[in-house]
Amino acid sequence: MAAPPSKTSFGGGDTLKASPTTYGRAAPVDLDLRKVRYFVAVAELLHFGRAAEQLHIAQPVLSRQIRSLEKDLDTVLFERDSHGVSLTAAGRQLLDDGRALLASANATRRRVQRSARGPHRLVVGFRAGVVITHTLRAYGAAHPGMEVKARRVEWDDQEQLILDGTVDLAYLRRPIREQGLTLLPLFTEARVAMLPADHRLAGKQDLVRADLDGETWLRYADPGSDDVPIRSIEEKFEAVASGAGITLVPVSVAEQYSRPDITYVPVTDAEPDEVILTWEAARRSPLIAAFVETAQVARGARG
Repeated sequence: MAAPPSKTSFGGGDTLKASPTTYGRAAPVDLDLRKVRYFVAVAELLHFGRAAEQLHIAQPVLSRQIRSLEKDLDTVLFERDSHGVSLTAAGRQLLDDGRALLASANATRRRVQRSARGPHRLVVGFRAGVVITHTLRAYGAAHPGMEVKARRVEWDDQEQLILDGTVDLAYLRRPIREQGLTLLPLFTEARVAMLPADHRLAGKQDLVRADLDGETWLRYADPGSDDVPIRSIEEKFEAVASGAGITLVPVSVAEQYSRPDITYVPVTDAEPDEVILTWEAARRSPLIAAFVETAQVARGARG
């Protein structure tokens, strides 16, 4: 005998009757991006009330949209108990795919709007320390009439800005979330320790990692943690100079950024930093292809 339907309660008192695993079979329907956007907001916050506030809609409306999405997909996306809201396996999968789907839709919108504005325009992202001036000039000279812009990206938005079309391609550093992206390694560079100027190891000619045992290391905050993340090189300066910790940075950062309260010391056995040209894998653009070719020529000239 089949198990009776269970009740899954959503915020605002709405109650959804469903089987533990699936709704009744229905004809496939196209995904509604608005519903997916609502779902992602709830899935990231795991709280209907806060998601409704973020989306500027009423909580009962949000609950009904999630219920409608579950019917569209013929599956349960959230579980709710006395401890709160959690994602089912299907919900976790939709969160992964939904983020990429929304980013792709946003990228399409940006590219269409950019095309409607007339002149061709290429936006190239870069991480701190990566010098792209020569490549931008070479590309511009080979493509007169092109508007080429540079935009700095940070570790926590570098992939998203490519996927949502804010930048067309970018020079990134690892770690990189590779899903949906094409990666072209360009070059590596040594890393150095960034230390307060009065640190016990300041002034050394070079170090090995073992010399730094026992130090407090600055780390990027894990997604979803309550820690305040360090996003930029400027924030790293402040944290190191204040004595909060130390970190390793690419040698190009040390060459371009200096402060009297910061010192750099080479770490001979540190894993090299890798600079990688990255763009959306599904995108077919002759402008991007031409820039990639220019970047590869510049890589060869770099030696």
